[in-house]
Parts: sequence; structure tokens; C-alpha cells
Amino acid sequence: MQWKGVYVAGTGVWLGAPEDARSAVESGAYDAEQYAADEIVSVSVADESMAPPDMAVHAATTALKRSGVDASDVDLLIHSGIWFQGVEMWPAASYVAGHALGRGVPAYGLEQECNGGLGALEMAARQVAARPGTGAAMVTTADRFGAPLVRRWSSEPGFVYGDGATALLLSARGGFARLLSTATGADNSLEAVVRGPGLRPLPSGEPLDLLGRVGHYMRTHGGVREATERVATVVNGVVDTVLADAGLARTDVDRVVTLSSGRSRLEWQVPQLLGIPVERATWEFSRTVGHLGAGDQIAGFNDLLERGELAAGDRVLFVGGGSGFSCTCAVVEILDAPQWEPFRSGGR
Repeated sequence: MQWKGVYVAGTGVWLGAPEDARSAVESGAYDAEQYAADEIVSVSVADESMAPPDMAVHAATTALKRSGVDASDVDLLIHSGIWFQGVEMWPAASYVAGHALGRGVPAYGLEQECNGGLGALEMAARQVAARPGTGAAMVTTADRFGAPLVRRWSSEPGFVYGDGATALLLSARGGFARLLSTATGADNSLEAVVRGPGLRPLPSGEPLDLLGRVGHYMRTHGGVREATERVATVVNGVVDTVLADAGLARTDVDRVVTLSSGRSRLEWQVPQLLGIPVERATWEFSRTVGHLGAGDQIAGFNDLLERGELAAGDRVLFVGGGSGFSCTCAVVEILDAPQWEPFRSGGR
């Protein structure tokens, strides 16, 4: 999908205090061999009093302030998370919108696991494009992963789970970057990879066991190689589409933001799958905060902006992916790099 008149006007993050990876190895929480393969330095850990929707409010408030857009002009907020949002059977999106924007802003939650943030970005772009010259929409993400229900250092090989929230504001009135294109692809049969042996009528209340679910898939489907190849097919197809719509080749991409993983998975994601050098990724940031659920790409983009690593004319490729399997990608072109002071919360 090509976009005209849709701009990125502001971004924001909320991150917890860094928890050292080496200390996690010494305590037995993090496998030493996995630590060596991941090359993770630390992860973001929120204070026990901080719930994900409050993190999202902080991030959204920052994005709104940076954008210069009035809260009353925002038409929509879409909020995503992959874990518990503070209360059962409760609209976290409405809380975020009400506290960051106002009581009258329509707000919706989007669940598509780790692809939720970029999936929401594409939907928000449709809303903004529908009101040329006046539309605006906010995308937020937030998650907090805590024991005993989630073992942040060992729930999934190649990923360590970090706490944090992100926000990105799209506007039809202008911004520091323009959204060139988005694209989404899916292979819904791959939801079985993380489903486990079957559905349950009620929550189990047991700790998250992603390894057990993937193990079940491997036993019943003879491994995950075919699934990995199908994921690669979807991702490559979406990347080819989004770049073609933007009028670019992979060699034209100046920076790429992907899921925040360990080094071994990053090598597969960026140079092997995408054909883009690791140096163009946001590895140095990712290895200090961990996997932020649905918010990795917005957080990585925000870090590039805060560090002054983007200039006018730079093209940034966002690559998403979430269990299901769905993949959303986006291409943004920088028009005028903002001069933002790094905004940190929770000890960062």
C-alpha cells in the first residue's frame, strides 16, 4: 500500500531500569550458553508498581508533546500488548487514550502478538489518509513481564523479555518523516507452532510455557524447519512488496528496525533473511533493552532519532512478525530529523 499525505509527527518510549545479563547468568536465571550466543547486555525491567497501560500513557504523552499536535485533533488510538495489561476483561486502550489524549478519542486494542505494533501502524495510516490534511492517529504498545508467570530470561531461546512502552503519532498535517508504504502478509496455519496440544475453556493460571508448546509442534510435525521456511517466504514477500511500493530496492535501505532478539536470531533476521548488513540494524540498542513485545520497531526507531543517527533523505525499513503468523512492514523517509533530548523513565 502506497501512502500520500501520511506523516510521522512524534514518537515516545517508556523503559524500565536495566537489569544486567551477566548477573542473570550468575543467579542461574539465564543459561550461560544462551548468554554467549545472544550477546545481550541487559534488559529493561519495570518497577513492580508500574502496569503496562501507565507505561503507554507516558510514551504517548511524550509522542504527543514532540509532535506539536493538539490532543483534540487525534481521531484514533490503537493499543497493543502481548501479555497481561493490568485488569482482566478491561479495555486498556480506552485507559491509555483517556489519560493521554482525552475522553472522546476512539480507542481500540489490537492483538496480533509481536506484530501488533506495526499492524496497528498500518490501520492507523488508513484512518489518517481518510482525512487528508486534518487526520491524526496514535499507536501505542506496552508490556511488563514478571515472574512467576513469565521467565524473562528463559521463556524463548534467542529472546529475553524487556518491560516497556512505545508510541508513534501519525498526522496528515505534516511531520518530520513521511510514511511511504506498508504491507502485510500472513500464514494462519502457523498459529499451531505456539498453540500447544489444544485449546482450554478457561485460563490455566500456570506459568507461560512457550518451549513446551513449540516442543509439541516439533513432535507432531517433525520439526520446525518447514515452519521456518514458510515464515521466511511470508517475510520476504512482504518486504519485496513494501519496498516496491516505496520505489526502493533492499540496497536503498539506510536503516532497518526489526524484532529485538539475541545476536544469533538477529543474524538470521537481518543479513540472511533480508540481505541487509547488521550495521544498519538497531542491535546496539536492542541488546540493552530486550524484546518489548509489540513495540520493538517503534522503540528502535525512536532510539535512532534520539541519538541523531538519522538525516533528511534516509529511508527506514520496519520489519514486523508475530505468532500466527503475520508480518507487517513499513517504509519511512526522513524529511527533517528532529533534535530531541532523550526522554527516559523508570531509571533509564
